[in-house]
Amino acid sequence: MSITKESELLGMKEISEVVGTTLKLMREYAKVGMSTKTLDEYGGELLKSYGAKSAPYETYGFPGYSCISINNEAAHGIPSEEKILKEGDLINIDVSAELNGFWSDNGGSFVLGKDIHNHQPLVDASKTILQKAIRNIKGGVKISEIGYLIETEAKKSGFKVIKNLAGHGVGRSLHEEPENILNYRVKSNRERFKKNTTVAIETFISTNSTAAVELNDGWTLVGNKGGYVAQHEQTILVTDTYPVILTKSNEIYN
Repeated sequence: MSITKESELLGMKEISEVVGTTLKLMREYAKVGMSTKTLDEYGGELLKSYGAKSAPYETYGFPGYSCISINNEAAHGIPSEEKILKEGDLINIDVSAELNGFWSDNGGSFVLGKDIHNHQPLVDASKTILQKAIRNIKGGVKISEIGYLIETEAKKSGFKVIKNLAGHGVGRSLHEEPENILNYRVKSNRERFKKNTTVAIETFISTNSTAAVELNDGWTLVGNKGGYVAQHEQTILVTDTYPVILTKSNEIYN
């Protein structure tokens, strides 16, 4: 969305703090032996306590308050009693919600407990690349250039990017224009970031795959060539200089 008045900025700041704090607290709450359903219900209670509504549930009828993807799941993992968290699991939590007509979105991957499967380099790459991408966004910058930066940095780290998952505009609904802030460069895309707009920037960094494919449950995405995917996402306000990270309360860089 395009921010045209102070009340809109305040609305975006409020919902962004809610989803950011919820993501942070869910990450801290996750324990070995817990089901992803229990973790999701905790997140749902947090959102409710702020008066916010889960965006995937409200928008798409998703069977959970948040998307929780484990290990080889790339995105949109369904919370379940059967999925029990284990030491060294690669976990991704994606929290988006609506409050007073404003929507915000954030997510992050992390390793639970000890990194016994060596997932940390992938997580660190995803986090660092997102930080670098955000640092380079301002009004007038081509969206395709940020995609080029993400893919180039992923290759430098020995990883790939998922090409059919993307960041997006956010604000008055969960997905708005620009709809495809991709993790690679599409040269024909002349679209540019606009000052005073709010967008969700996200990385999808992978070990083996370059595309996400849907499982039979109609939600869960996995890599087309297996392996693992790490994702990090922040909702930002584009300015003339460094963007304002609206979801910084998620503390994914701490």
